Amino acid sequence: MSSTHFQGSPVSTNGNAPGVGDQLPAFELVGTDLAAITNQDFAGKRLVLNIFPSVDTGVCAASVREFNQRAADLDNTTVLCISKDLPFALARFCGAEGIENVIAASAFRADQDFGLILTGSPLQGLFARAVIVADAEGKVSYVQVVPEITEEPDYDAALQALN
Repeated sequence: MSSTHFQGSPVSTNGNAPGVGDQLPAFELVGTDLAAITNQDFAGKRLVLNIFPSVDTGVCAASVREFNQRAADLDNTTVLCISKDLPFALARFCGAEGIENVIAASAFRADQDFGLILTGSPLQGLFARAVIVADAEGKVSYVQVVPEITEEPDYDAALQALN
């Protein structure tokens, strides 16, 4: 199982995040328009999955803003910002913040949890904070399960993995 911390206390997840060299697992998420979003929609594109507990927290919101800013300069790359938030909450946030360069996706009814669902924590049932990068063929090139949920991911390392 993957592990992280929440406010300094150790927290486990329900499984293991995909590893570097693995094929990105198939997924089906829900977009802010309630349409399905699948990995097949991005065939031939590099993917950055910014996975987090809830857009209604400061650190999660900051990660969406930061990836939105950085995504504007990425070629053949899509950044998906994934949480268990309802699509309506993601749409509200993205609209209010002018988020246009990333795709917000809800996993509220997803079968694929990337092995990152928190267990034994006040945030149980939500995602751990993680970033997964996959190349245009869907091969995972970078994984960071952020060691402390209340801290931002390593944006530079994640985007460097695209090179």
